[in-house]
Amino acid sequence: MKKLFSAFLLAFISLSCLAQSAAKESLPATPSASHSLSYYVTISFAAVVFILFIVVLITLTRVLNLLMRQLEKQRAEAAGKTYVPQLSWWAKLTQQLNDAVPVEQEGTIEMGHDYDGIRELDNHLPPWWKWFFYITIVWGAIYLVVYHLTDSLPLMHQEYDTEVAQAKTAQQKLAALQPAAAALDESTLVYSPDAIIIGRGKEVFAKNACGSCHGNDGGGNSIGPNLTDPYWLHGGGIKNVFHTIKDGVVEKGMPAWGKAMSITDVRDVAFFVLSLEGTKPANPKAPQGELYKSETKAEKK
Repeated sequence: MKKLFSAFLLAFISLSCLAQSAAKESLPATPSASHSLSYYVTISFAAVVFILFIVVLITLTRVLNLLMRQLEKQRAEAAGKTYVPQLSWWAKLTQQLNDAVPVEQEGTIEMGHDYDGIRELDNHLPPWWKWFFYITIVWGAIYLVVYHLTDSLPLMHQEYDTEVAQAKTAQQKLAALQPAAAALDESTLVYSPDAIIIGRGKEVFAKNACGSCHGNDGGGNSIGPNLTDPYWLHGGGIKNVFHTIKDGVVEKGMPAWGKAMSITDVRDVAFFVLSLEGTKPANPKAPQGELYKSETKAEKK
């Protein structure tokens, strides 16, 4: 029986290794959104196969145990001996954990109370329950000493305060590394046709695939509006465009790029978008929104 079980276990481990190798070859190191569905379907299928294998293995083991017991009983009867079935390792473990009194010995723990044929027995708590109870007592004592008496580890509210302080420190360090971003005041932001800022904004525009919704030349497509005409859905001008890019318009599919870009990159992209007004894209989308008298025309003169 043990040899048979070992053979099944080795076969399953071999199949698992082959499946993992195939999965590593077929799936890239970092799953992307394009194949995430197939990735999770594959994982779910492997989990179902694993569960079915375990169920079949348990069922087959029980059937084989039953056959072995019948064979041992026949041999004992043929030899004129009384057959005494041997408990399996699981039955022995269960007996040790529960320490239950056998049904034929319940008379030894009967308390003499009988209610409509229901006898009251003096059963004790199973050992496993006592062990867990003792463990909780020991754990409670350790917790009291570590968290309250010696302050060796912080409590939850102390961890929260520490993490907030660490976040503020990290924010200050980031601001120190980006002095231009720290000095940027959104309320006083004014557009200027600065070639360097517009050039950086163009690079950020391309790097973040903004053209997938607005066209590489800003002419718009079936998803996003035309950025080269004087019509705006959410207000024109540097401040409105800046806030649209930074905060997004989630209900219309415009992400809040301020969560992924630095404040300087948002400013640079806003400058680049305003610089597109008046250009001639290859296939411009029809105007959308309200007409805005752009500040860029006066500043470009």
